[in-house]
Amino acid sequence: MKTIIINYGAGNIQSIKFALQRLGVEAILSNKAAEIKCADNIIFPGVGEASSAMRMLKENGLDTIIPTLQQPVLGICLGMQLMCNASEEGNTQGLGIFDTEVVRFSQHVKVPQIGWNTIKNVKGTLFDGIRENEYMYLVHSFYAKKCSEMIAETEYDIPYASALQKNNFYGVQFHPEKSSKAGSKLLENFLKL
Repeated sequence: MKTIIINYGAGNIQSIKFALQRLGVEAILSNKAAEIKCADNIIFPGVGEASSAMRMLKENGLDTIIPTLQQPVLGICLGMQLMCNASEEGNTQGLGIFDTEVVRFSQHVKVPQIGWNTIKNVKGTLFDGIRENEYMYLVHSFYAKKCSEMIAETEYDIPYASALQKNNFYGVQFHPEKSSKAGSKLLENFLKL
């Protein structure tokens, strides 16, 4: 099985790679379209600012490749946000995979949200063996609005989509690679899709 982590200059790629190694998977880092298209599954990470991350995707032609992928794709944190229609962060046009917008938390809460928070209303095979109200680790100032593609939600100021799915595309706002056993289980579930 060939697992690729998209390497476009935005992200905590090494921690994802180490989390996969603990599951016995040696992932390949790549930004080459031909290599990405041939993978069995793909992880689309991201830590940073939306507009600069999208610019890096465009420089590698990945903005046109990612939405056409047929194999399972998992967007993590900013990766998930970039898969949405648009983000308020840097007034960024997204990839349009998930039909929702990414907006900033209000001034009523501390941003970024850093630390452990629960996920609820979980559904789908990505969450097999993960219980309702499980804790996951998050670091973000922007969130995806709730929508019909939501497969988990979290509350911080207001309820928001902490996981999304459309066809072969999955996205999680939390960091499974930093979320202990539950996060490891989610990555394991993704690799089995």
